[in-house]
Amino acid sequence: MANNSISQFLRTLSAGDRMLLKALSSCALATLALGVVFGLITALIRTGYAGAEPQTGYRMMTGHGVTVFFYWLYFAQMALLMALSAAQTRGRARVALAPAAWAGLLLMVLGFAASQTGSWTGTPLLYDGSPDLVGENRWQAGVFYSGYVLLASGLFLLSVSAVGTAIAAKAGPDQRVWSTIGFAVVAWAGLVMVSSLATLNTFLPAAAWAFGWGQVPTSHSTGWHLLFHNLHYLPLMGTVIIWYALVQEMTGVSSIFGRRFSKGIFTLYLVFVPPTSLYHMFLEPDLSPVLRGLGSLLSLLISVPTIAVFLVIVSSLEANARARGARGLFGWLRMLPWQEPAMAAIGMAAVNLALGGIFAFVLIQEQLAPLLSDTFFIPAYFHFLTVGTVTLTLLAAFAWSMPAIFGRPLWAPRLLRLLPYGLTLGLAMFGAAGMSAGLTGMPRRVLDATYDGTAPDLWSAMSPIIALGAVIMTFSLLLYVVLLVGSALGAGRREGAPEPAAPILASTEGAAVRQKAWTAPLCVLVLIIGMYAATILAFSLLRALPLATAAAGVH
Repeated sequence: MANNSISQFLRTLSAGDRMLLKALSSCALATLALGVVFGLITALIRTGYAGAEPQTGYRMMTGHGVTVFFYWLYFAQMALLMALSAAQTRGRARVALAPAAWAGLLLMVLGFAASQTGSWTGTPLLYDGSPDLVGENRWQAGVFYSGYVLLASGLFLLSVSAVGTAIAAKAGPDQRVWSTIGFAVVAWAGLVMVSSLATLNTFLPAAAWAFGWGQVPTSHSTGWHLLFHNLHYLPLMGTVIIWYALVQEMTGVSSIFGRRFSKGIFTLYLVFVPPTSLYHMFLEPDLSPVLRGLGSLLSLLISVPTIAVFLVIVSSLEANARARGARGLFGWLRMLPWQEPAMAAIGMAAVNLALGGIFAFVLIQEQLAPLLSDTFFIPAYFHFLTVGTVTLTLLAAFAWSMPAIFGRPLWAPRLLRLLPYGLTLGLAMFGAAGMSAGLTGMPRRVLDATYDGTAPDLWSAMSPIIALGAVIMTFSLLLYVVLLVGSALGAGRREGAPEPAAPILASTEGAAVRQKAWTAPLCVLVLIIGMYAATILAFSLLRALPLATAAAGVH
């Protein structure tokens, strides 16, 4: 392993700084385990394999959305954001503004407790917390909203600490310019700050109203659309930054396009993501035709930064592998370090991102969005992104970083290498069956989709596949958590897990840039063809239905 690797620098952190990273990582894995159990129970209730009264079922649905989408994803992102920023110090300094970071962690934990309390005591509000559902349970709703307010405050403080740490690293005597990862960390933390402010803008007025300190919020829906858009794409930004950092760590390959080009691509997230939120508002009845058209146009730009980072990473890997003697269109893939659990997870995450991107393109079109936004198509396709792409990447990063942070080797690394494939199998079953049912109108956010036997036969046929896919996904994720927790507790010593392999693909810059790298452009071409094919299929299926109705739900 290279002496200047991220994991090597994490090993040199002070005990206090490593304790912060341990606490964030532990909270992340705990919320993931709890959230996926809620999700499995919800799936079994929806598909008829478990019974529950409506209120309990909707509490499970709320608990799943809140725990996974808000707390797992953000505990994990903060753990890895802080780890990457701390690694930039190269063993010279401590985490900057550590009291703020610890305060941020405490606020996030308190927010989690408040969100769970509100979910399980009052009216189940689902994860968007619409005031229209509160009814008489305003105090419990206030506790629920307070959870989000505390979460947002904690995210902001941790992001400030991450930025401060990266800036302190840049001020060092041997680092006068931003490293690519250091720059990306600051951009990532900046978008987290924007998202935390958007969370406060949405839920602070709701909390004030629920506790009797203000008027009922009249723009909650608009605020949620803006917030959800950031919460949707912020984890994707973190995902590609982790890809960039870990691929360089495992292979020794940096961008053949240079640091400045890579920094420019990460900046695109700040340019393209905030303005493209209009497409989430297609269901608003008072949205003007001009804004609808603008939303459709802007939605085409959403995937630009992610695709650009994919092109940089894959093209750089291929060029360096060909400089090392790889032959054939895909022969270079065999030279990647697939023996590393993190590499296997990133590989499957890229596949799932392509599938999620294809079906996301179907949804963001103005004519299709109203027909699909309240169907099971949404959770079916969305899991390709939240589970198959983001969650799998975050787990890959934990598998790489936790041995350095906890000082113990991985437990059962061979099994960790297999889990991404099992997870993707379950996801494919859940997603394919769910989208098929959704295209024929199966609703989301309902517990009993049988409608006393009057539902279409396809819904009944797809339900067992949806349930089985959910079981496989849950088992895979829980096993991931068990193995990572076992590693942290020292179980890995029994197997004697090896240290990460030394980078093997790094080549001289001149030799790499002279190579042809066609795989990444071909993948993008296949992606575009898939988008158009999925759109044509969706239109064809919807036109074949005897009746089409516009949805009244929200994303």
